[in-house]
Amino acid sequence: VQLQASGGGLVQAGGSLRLSCAASGLTFNTYSMAWFRQAPGKEREFVAAITWSGVTTYYAEFVKGRFTISRDNAKNTGYLQMDSLKPEDTAVYYCASNLFYSGNSDTGWDFWGQGTLVTVSS
Repeated sequence: VQLQASGGGLVQAGGSLRLSCAASGLTFNTYSMAWFRQAPGKEREFVAAITWSGVTTYYAEFVKGRFTISRDNAKNTGYLQMDSLKPEDTAVYYCASNLFYSGNSDTGWDFWGQGTLVTVSS
């Protein structure tokens, strides 16, 4: 199983980025997917998740209304659209996948991508 996260970069506060997570080696349309992030000196934290069908989504309170998680099962790819970015959103963003939605703890997710760095300048 491979998850390849991409789309990170440097953006000014108030700007937008779209992260992608390309999956291979698993039947993507049967797996839930999540995004986590880890800022320097902090623990990894849950950002958002989406079930296999895309019908149900979950968000951390601090991104509600600004970030949108989605997926395209035909392309085996998940996305995280990030709008109204703030400097405190600066972190390495990781995508993760699991057969079932596994909550907001990183210990519940079996497969992980390598991370993509998002830097938001003030």
